[in-house]
Amino acid sequence: MDLARDAYVDGQWITTEKRFAVRDPFDNALIAEVSDVDAATVDRAIAAAARAFVDWRRWPAPERGQVLGKLAALMAREEAHLAEVCTRENGKALKESVAEVKYAASFIHWFAGEAERIYGETIPSSRADGRITVTREPVGVCALITPWNFPYAMLTRKLGAALAVGCTVVCKPAAQTPLSALALAQLCHEAGVPPGVVNVVAGTEHERIGNQFFAAKAVRKVSFTGSTRVGQDLMRQGAADLKRISLELGGNAPFVVLRDADLEAAVAGAMIAKFRNTGQSCVAANRFIVEAPVAEAFTQKFVAAIAKLKTGRGMDPATDLGPLIDDKAVAKVKKLVEDAIGKAAKLVHGTVPTGDTRLVAPAVLTNVTPEMAIWHEEVFGPIVTLRTAKDEAECFAFANDTDAGLVAYVFTRDGASQIRAAETLQAGMVGVNEGLVSTAQAPFGGIKHSGLGREGSRHGIDDYTNFKYVASKV
Repeated sequence: MDLARDAYVDGQWITTEKRFAVRDPFDNALIAEVSDVDAATVDRAIAAAARAFVDWRRWPAPERGQVLGKLAALMAREEAHLAEVCTRENGKALKESVAEVKYAASFIHWFAGEAERIYGETIPSSRADGRITVTREPVGVCALITPWNFPYAMLTRKLGAALAVGCTVVCKPAAQTPLSALALAQLCHEAGVPPGVVNVVAGTEHERIGNQFFAAKAVRKVSFTGSTRVGQDLMRQGAADLKRISLELGGNAPFVVLRDADLEAAVAGAMIAKFRNTGQSCVAANRFIVEAPVAEAFTQKFVAAIAKLKTGRGMDPATDLGPLIDDKAVAKVKKLVEDAIGKAAKLVHGTVPTGDTRLVAPAVLTNVTPEMAIWHEEVFGPIVTLRTAKDEAECFAFANDTDAGLVAYVFTRDGASQIRAAETLQAGMVGVNEGLVSTAQAPFGGIKHSGLGREGSRHGIDDYTNFKYVASKV
C-alpha cells in the first residue's frame, strides 16, 4: 500500500492547496504532508454521504455485512503496513500497533455479523383489528471524530456499527494521526464500499470542521472520542439541531487491590491497565488504591516489574514504551508530578520528567492524596500513583472519588468482595481480576463525565438507529 496523504471524498482522493505536516513523535521527523481540508471539501464530503445514504440504507443487510467482512480481511492482510503507519505517526511500540490493528479489525468483523441481526419486533395490539410493528432504521449521515491515541480502533468501532445499519459517514481523524484513517479509507475502497459511504477529511482547523458538521442538516449524528471538556462543548452545539450525540470521554480509572488479592496477578493486570500506549489511554489505570495489609508487598512487586520496561523509538522491537505524543503532553505530566511531590507525595521509583525529551520513563508516587492535581486529572502518561486504604469500604470510597466513570479495576479472590465491587464501583465497565476489559462483543462506555452511549457489542448499533413504530388497522 502507498501512503495516502489526501482527503477521501465520494470515492476519490482530493488534494487541497493547504497542507499540514505529520511528524514522528520520537524525533519530530517529517513523515508526510497531508491535505488540510477547506470548508468546500468538508461540505462536499457531507453532500456525498447524504447522496450515498439513499442507496446504502437499502442494501440488503447481508450484503453490507459481506463488504465489512472483506474490509476486516483486508486489514488482516495489511496488518504489518497498518501497524507501521500507526507507530510512525503515533509513536507507540510496534508490538502495540500490531495488537491495535487486530483489535480494530475485530470490530469490523463483529459488526459484519451484526448487520444481519438488527431486529425489529411485533407488539400485541389492544384491538383485534390492530397490528403493531417496530422497525429500526439508520439515523442518516454520521460525523465520526476520533483521537490520536488509538487511531484505528477508535474509528472502526464507530465505523463498523454505522455501516452495518446502513448509515454513511464523514470521518475526521486527529491531526496528529491522520495517516491511519486514510489507510483505512484505502481499504474501504478496495473492499467495495460504494463512493460516498465512507469519507475521510483531515485538517487542523478542528473548530471550523466541527462547526460544519453541526451546521449541516444532513448530519444527523455526531460520535466523538476525546476529552470531557470538548464533549461538553459538542453537546451544547448539538442541541440547536437536536442531533444524536454519542461521547466516549476522559477517564480516571481506579485500580483497587484488596488484602486477599493474588499479588502476582494484580501486578500483571496493573502492567496492562497502566502502560498500554505509554499510559496514553482513556482506560489506563490512573489511581492505584491498595488495602493496607498488602500495600508494601504490592508496591515492591509492581516497582520490580516496572523497572524492566524499556523506553525508546516505537519501531525498535525492544521498545515497551514509546514517546508521548507531543511536548504539551510531556509538560502536563511533568507539572502533575511536580505538584504531587510539592504536596508531600513520595517518589519511590523513576525521576521527574525533565521536559527535554518525549521519552518519559515510568515513575511511581506513593502517599498520594486528594489535594494533589494528579488524583483528579487524567494523567495520560506512565506515572503510577499509589494510595493506601484501611479496608475494603475505604478502597471503594476512594475509587469513586472522581467525576469520571469509564472503567474501574479490582483484584480480589473473595467472591463476595467481587460482587460488592461490581455493584459499588461507579463506572460503565469493571475489570474483576482483569486489566484489559475492552473487546468487540462487549459494550464499551462510561457514566458521569466519561460520556454517553456504548460502542461495540450488539448495543453498539443503538445510537446509529431510530425506532419506527407502525400502527396498522386490518
